[in-house]
Amino acid sequence: MLTIEQLNVWFGHAPERVDAVKSADFHVAPGESFGLVGESGSGKSTILRAITGLIDTWSGRIEVAGETITGRRRSQEFHKTVQMVFQDPYASLHPRHSVDRVLSETLNLQGMDQIDARITRLLDQVGLGRGFRFRYPHQLSGGQRQRVAIARALAAEPRLLLLDEPTSALDVSVQAEILNLLCDIRAERGLTYVMVSHDLAVVAHMCDRLAVMREGRIIEQMDAATLRAGAAQGEYARALIAASTSYTRET
Repeated sequence: MLTIEQLNVWFGHAPERVDAVKSADFHVAPGESFGLVGESGSGKSTILRAITGLIDTWSGRIEVAGETITGRRRSQEFHKTVQMVFQDPYASLHPRHSVDRVLSETLNLQGMDQIDARITRLLDQVGLGRGFRFRYPHQLSGGQRQRVAIARALAAEPRLLLLDEPTSALDVSVQAEILNLLCDIRAERGLTYVMVSHDLAVVAHMCDRLAVMREGRIIEQMDAATLRAGAAQGEYARALIAASTSYTRET
């Protein structure tokens, strides 16, 4: 479903140019859930933004569903294949647009018919129901806003969903609900996920495989069982896992 080969992403021009991603390589099979983990600033979210076309200063090869991506993602077909759920549900929804308008505009842009029925079905699928249809973002909790953002992404009936820290801006009590919702949606629709997270426990729960990033480079790939066992090969990946699971109190 997704192939990344020798991906480089940068910002600015020499001598101030910043190389955010350096020679990244990975692939994601149809129906698989793949994680990108690492410290803040390691390039995880930048890869997702390059895939979607939000960043156009990149080189290398990006292939989605067998199609090589070049230039800006203007085709309707691309956006029917790939959608993204952003980190902050407070920023990703227009404050003056109702849930109905958010979803109906997306459905119209994708050329969908039976808009009313589709909106009702989408709200049911994300656990909101039709009672939320005419509410505005300020009338919703953080978890409810993220459910709307997920419904908006699903409106295009994508095959690949990019998840950029989808629960990090939410209360801990709500995070598990959203993660379980995403697991259910993936199973029901046969979707492929690429998830960025700093939380290794989330990745271990959500993903089949993952890549560890450091300073813009992918330094190791492993499956979720290896992550859960703390059996990474490299020293940095082992230290990252250890830091996420426990700490030693100084005496």
